[in-house]
This record gives sequence, C-alpha cells and structure tokens, in this order.
Amino acid sequence: MAFVSIYTIGRLNHPYDHPASREFYEVGNKVFRQATGSGQLVEAFSSDGVPLPEEAKKGEGFPVLTLTVWKSLQSLYAFTYSGRHRQALRDRGRWMEPYQEKHLSYVVWWTDSVQDVSWDEAFKRYRYYLQHGATPFAFDFKQAFDERGESCIVK
Repeated sequence: MAFVSIYTIGRLNHPYDHPASREFYEVGNKVFRQATGSGQLVEAFSSDGVPLPEEAKKGEGFPVLTLTVWKSLQSLYAFTYSGRHRQALRDRGRWMEPYQEKHLSYVVWWTDSVQDVSWDEAFKRYRYYLQHGATPFAFDFKQAFDERGESCIVK
C-alpha cells in the first residue's frame, strides 16, 4: 500500500509570538485535530529543530514548514479543500506572506513506507519540483499522478 506525503512551506507576516501568528497557530491546532480525527492522516512530522533549507530562508517573514503522510491522494485533497483547513486557506492572507514568483507552497509525492519520509526527502522533492515541474517524483494537485506514476485528476 502506497502513501502520499505533502510538504508545505510558508512565511508568517509577523514574528512567531505576535498576536496574529498566535492566532495562526490556534487555528492550525484546530486544523490538526480535524486531520487527526479524519482517520486518514498517517503521520505528522515535527519541524522543531529542523535546519531550514535555502528556499525557506528567502523572504522577509518567518518560515512555517509542515510534513505529513496520508492514506491516499484523494483523502489528502478532500481534507485540504474542506472544513477548517479550507477556511484557513481563505484566511491565509491574514497570517502569511504572499507567495513570490516561482515560490510554490507545497509539493506532494508517493511513498511505499512512512519510514522513507523525512525532512531531507521533503526538501529534495521540493527542489526537484521547483526545477522540473510536476512529474511522478514530485507534483501538485493541479498536475497529479497516481501511485503507478500515471497522470490523474484529483477531485
């Protein structure tokens, strides 16, 4: 059984302890509880102590990274665009810097084992995606691939 991983990267407008950033984390905790309760989230990796990759150091804001593993591409997509997460995406401008040209907020890839997912792997997949665009190795929802590497549409 293959799993799907997603790495997200963003930059807060304000320092981590600013009231607006604290609101972001409060909402994030509610979103995480929804993800955990979905039964589809397999693993969430802490970013505490993770050395920031070069692409996370660009910009003026304060980096926020996430790395999670899900049971399926469809369950990840459904979670992303529904419930509390959907509302958080709509409110993103209150907390996060706008994306610079060529800065993409996430990358997705398939893995056969949760043990193969790591921050180093996430950074490698993200860099690959930035350089080569969507391929079965690293992709987004707009140009997705199934676990066999075939192009697919996620709804």
